[in-house]
Amino acid sequence: MDCGVYVATGDMWGRKGGGGGGGGGGGFSHESEHDLAAMVSDFLENNGSSGDHSRHYSSDSDSGLCDLAHLAHNISYYKLSVDQYERDLLAVVNSLMLSMSETDLHLVNSGPCNASCIRFSLVKLLRLSGYDAAVCSSRWQGSGKVPGGDHEYIDVVNYKATGGSDRLIIDIDFRSHFEIARAVESYDRLLTSLPVAYVGSMKRLKKFLQVMVEAARSSLKQNSMPLPPWRSLAYLQAKWHSPYERQLNPDELKITTASEHKQCIGHLKSLQSLVHSEAEVNGLLKPINSENNQRLKFQRRNSPMKTL
Repeated sequence: MDCGVYVATGDMWGRKGGGGGGGGGGGFSHESEHDLAAMVSDFLENNGSSGDHSRHYSSDSDSGLCDLAHLAHNISYYKLSVDQYERDLLAVVNSLMLSMSETDLHLVNSGPCNASCIRFSLVKLLRLSGYDAAVCSSRWQGSGKVPGGDHEYIDVVNYKATGGSDRLIIDIDFRSHFEIARAVESYDRLLTSLPVAYVGSMKRLKKFLQVMVEAARSSLKQNSMPLPPWRSLAYLQAKWHSPYERQLNPDELKITTASEHKQCIGHLKSLQSLVHSEAEVNGLLKPINSENNQRLKFQRRNSPMKTL
């Protein structure tokens, strides 16, 4: 069986739910729903009738299995290709997420939350631990076949002792961006091999995106299913590469009740369960030691916040 890199042509179809936006499943989509809904309708009208999509496929063809096995090797390699700072930050992020409780989610802006309360709570804990962290809100206009949208994630600016800085991305529900319809079994295994929360450079993030788009193409090609614009590489990259604004606190801080965050509480518990399982296997937990972060705090105070 030839396991070379497979490059398929054509499109694939993916479901609009969990991969849509900023923090989790379909209920947490943080994108421009009206524009995206119109594009979904147009796409289905123009492409949905091509081929018989009524059957549910759950097994891999020989070629598809080989393609996905090759891509799984790439995922494993990218997960290990991190420097010590990124590895430590991931461990800190996992530890802080596991330390969060329901009461942490009660300080949030009014209106739809979209899991923003989880991200702002995590940013607060990261800053208390000495990291220059902020919630980033990105937005982009539609262009060609790529729909417009918006996304929310976290970044951390790492100031180096030798001068200069690096910007690291944190997406607390990374896997949700790649959920697709009628995935074959090996694709589901590939999806669960991704980190629960992505922590790392923009360059490494792009490599994950490229692999997962190719994996989805390989999976869904077996079902003769085309790729919609909101599952393209260009659309995925727009979430983190578009102009963004950094925020340290919600716009309108107020006390809310637990009932208003029932969905967020459930989402947090789900993320914590996944993080705990992943951390136990990979040892990705790290005690928080604020004394080791005094230099970061000093440099953060003396470095201007940047927006793009």
